[in-house]
Amino acid sequence: MKKLTLLLILVSFSLSSNAQKSDNEWFASVGLNAINSLGSQSPIYRPGDWANGIPISLAVEVGWTTGFSIEQAFTVNKFSEDDEIDGADLKQDYTYTSFDTHVKYYFGKHIFPDADWLDFYGNAGVGFFSIDNTNVSANLGGGVLVWLNRRQTIGIRGQVIGKFALNHKESGLDNNHYQTHLQVIFAL
Repeated sequence: MKKLTLLLILVSFSLSSNAQKSDNEWFASVGLNAINSLGSQSPIYRPGDWANGIPISLAVEVGWTTGFSIEQAFTVNKFSEDDEIDGADLKQDYTYTSFDTHVKYYFGKHIFPDADWLDFYGNAGVGFFSIDNTNVSANLGGGVLVWLNRRQTIGIRGQVIGKFALNHKESGLDNNHYQTHLQVIFAL
């Protein structure tokens, strides 16, 4: 019940924050995700063993102020029987779902001021995810965004997010993991 209450507060906060900035740009993204829950500290450990059974990734993002934005994301994936989570072989299939709220800071203009087609960002936030049970996570990550046109209305982005489960010692399968995304982003 506490986790559900926290999720409702997070979603309410993100919606009220977005509503105050209605004159800023909105973006939607859709793409693929893969989950590295192999118990490694490396986000690129054994990519052939990552979960990618139902790799759906959706998000809505709004510019908050110069360089900052807020994103609400939803992802679905699947762990299959005999996949591995933190060294344990699974005996059945599991569906992974997550709801994440992130604040992003776009800093690419500080590194490459003349490359308006390329941007880098860091993001931090909280998430609510479920594999076998549910858990809340503190999220930290970053990514790159490549714009495909001069008006910056369509682009491709790749990002990696480390999700640190708040109740990881008793969580079983719902533990720390990395999530990698490849998405197409559209201006709304």
